[in-house]
Amino acid sequence: MKGDRERSGSLELREWFQSAIIAIILAFIIKMFLFDFVMVQGSSMVPTLENGDRLIINKIGYTIGEPNYEDVVILSYSKNVEYVKRVIAKGGDTVEIKDQVVYLNDQPLSEDYISPEPYDNFAKVTVPVGTYFVMGDNRANSSDSRYPSLGFVEKSAIDGKVIFRIWPLNAIGVVN
Repeated sequence: MKGDRERSGSLELREWFQSAIIAIILAFIIKMFLFDFVMVQGSSMVPTLENGDRLIINKIGYTIGEPNYEDVVILSYSKNVEYVKRVIAKGGDTVEIKDQVVYLNDQPLSEDYISPEPYDNFAKVTVPVGTYFVMGDNRANSSDSRYPSLGFVEKSAIDGKVIFRIWPLNAIGVVN
């Protein structure tokens, strides 16, 4: 009787250990290839996103597809620096800013998601093929493609698309 309990206990321990290993492997795969969690740092996406918001990003979407206009994306430029920006233009497009209106291919964009703070004009540029032009929604306080420190963004620098805000609780939902 005692031997049966010992075998049963060691069998349960082994099954628990195997389950834990499988869970860890699945979590690793999900985090590395499918989804990730990020925290907004800074005010460049106000009013859409606030400092401290916690987000879920879809990492696999851009592995098989391309970023679309107005997608909110996460960019990585180093191990510790992630930017949250909005895709404004793709390779081959022209971008210009006059009197606080962004022109994409000479057509004004309707951007009801941006901060009303005034921001500077930007001379017309053509986005190089294979890159993207990104901007923060808080145009007056955003390091984005208008500045050489970020410039045009290659697809390889885009980690994924922001799909859902999980914090704060009063703002949980899909991010558009």
